[in-house]
Amino acid sequence: MSSRDDILARLRANRPQGRHDLPVVPDFTKPPAEGLEQKFRAMLELAGGKILEPDGSGDLLAPLRARLAASPAVCSAVPDVQGQIDLSTVALPRDLAGVDIAVVRAAFAVAETGSILVSEEELHINALGYLAQHLIVLVDPAQIVTGIQHAYMQPHFHSARYACFQTGPSATADIEGVLIRGAQGVRSLTVAFVPRGYVSPAA
Repeated sequence: MSSRDDILARLRANRPQGRHDLPVVPDFTKPPAEGLEQKFRAMLELAGGKILEPDGSGDLLAPLRARLAASPAVCSAVPDVQGQIDLSTVALPRDLAGVDIAVVRAAFAVAETGSILVSEEELHINALGYLAQHLIVLVDPAQIVTGIQHAYMQPHFHSARYACFQTGPSATADIEGVLIRGAQGVRSLTVAFVPRGYVSPAA
């Protein structure tokens, strides 16, 4: 028997009898006065992220297409957005190292921190969200929760085998206290507010 098995066996043998439910945790968060979307915007920008604003054409995906048109290496995990790199043909995660822009949809977003959550369901290949130079994330405004406490209550978070909160682009401030963005992961993170099920007029 390994040390691990021995420890677990002792814990099971000395576990108190009966049912012991976890305590109910009070809700410590309050909806922001400015609204969830505005709070999310402010916190995302504070963390170095950007918002891809509508262009007035009435097509929410038009600004995204304009941004992608200038890139030679786009990989999209979103069915309505096409790229030059087909995820279904990627054999190994490291093959995504040449991706310029990755497009994914967030499972949901968090107003309190300006974070988005992605899992293996959204990324398809987890490395897509970190090996790309730039990350564009589609967020449904109706799927912005108030705080991290609410985020952990979301069914999607508990059902995923892999889930990651991401807040802005990668950054480091450990060298002489100077903040450097895009140091170890994506150089930029841009959010476009596009509801789930949105159908582009250009489709």
